[in-house]
Amino acid sequence: MPRWTVHLEGGPRRVNHAAVAVGHRVFSFGGYCSGEDYETMRQIDVHVFNAVSLRWRKLPPTRCSPCKVPYMRYGHTAVLIDDIIYIWGGRNDTEGACNVLYIFHTGTEQWMAPSVSGDIPGARDGHSACVLDRNMYIFGGFEQLADCFSNDIHKLDTRSMCWSLVRAKGAPARWRDFHSATVIGSKMYIFGGRADRSGPYHSNNEIYCNRIRVFDLLTETWLDAPQTTPPPEGRRSHSAFAYRGELYVFGGYNARLNRHFQDLWKYTAVTGRWQRVDVQGKGPCARRRQCCCIVGDKILLFGGTSPSQDQDLQDEFYLMDHSDLYILDFSPSLKTLCKLAVLQYSLDQSCLPHDIRWELSAMTTNSNISRPLLSSHG
Repeated sequence: MPRWTVHLEGGPRRVNHAAVAVGHRVFSFGGYCSGEDYETMRQIDVHVFNAVSLRWRKLPPTRCSPCKVPYMRYGHTAVLIDDIIYIWGGRNDTEGACNVLYIFHTGTEQWMAPSVSGDIPGARDGHSACVLDRNMYIFGGFEQLADCFSNDIHKLDTRSMCWSLVRAKGAPARWRDFHSATVIGSKMYIFGGRADRSGPYHSNNEIYCNRIRVFDLLTETWLDAPQTTPPPEGRRSHSAFAYRGELYVFGGYNARLNRHFQDLWKYTAVTGRWQRVDVQGKGPCARRRQCCCIVGDKILLFGGTSPSQDQDLQDEFYLMDHSDLYILDFSPSLKTLCKLAVLQYSLDQSCLPHDIRWELSAMTTNSNISRPLLSSHG
């Protein structure tokens, strides 16, 4: 049974950011925080979390030409191919949406804006991006120029840096944004997102679909996925990840219900079965627009926004942005289980090594001990 094992505070306070795991490091790009200045144009910020030392660091601004570095944004995507991270899309309140491709070299921590050709997708935010065989696939989002939701699929061949519009066969998934797209095998699984009863145009008559749609990336065909058990509530701005061939969904928001979620669900593609997952330990509060990355058997979830805990301010327009990070461990080691037992039974820690005592201070069992972990160095 998976268990929430670590809860940290004091990291970057970010919402609607994008992140990928590279080995034991997690690179987080951009996002926003309520109250910060987004009128002034500046470089996108990059925070790096070390899953071994459990520490964040913020990279200094690069000295590259401004045209090679993305501006600060939210609603963008980030994917990893080899040791290069591809950043695409997103928007900010000054420049609007973007369709320029940027790449970030994780070894040198430098930016580039490579030349691309082909059928470049229109600028948008709230789309999804995933990877198969060195191809990046973009689906959905809200297109700025067309002023509508999208249900197109675009492919970037990172070997030729050529974009193409995928001529998909079959009945396509509904137009939507802030959904999830997760690759399992050679198929892309689409779940959730915000759609509209008017089709591609936003009329404030929103739909939150909870039916899985599948796109076969090899045959370029839309498929219906079996659902043999009741699915979770429809939602947007949730997290989704694949673990051992199964799809997991956490959190999100449904405006029609005015409800944030903190549940974890598992979808088994072979059987079409949805199952709510029982998780041990104290996990994140209900939230949306968080990031989620996999490091080995651990899921790192951080940031996002939730309704204020102030009972007088419980409405959609007063949200609390998070600077926390939680670790969900699908296969906790004996060492981890022993540390949890120390906390659970309030055992004496004075004889333990310093590093073990520090790790214990960041773990949650019957307590919520945390520690600021953001620095500009190392």
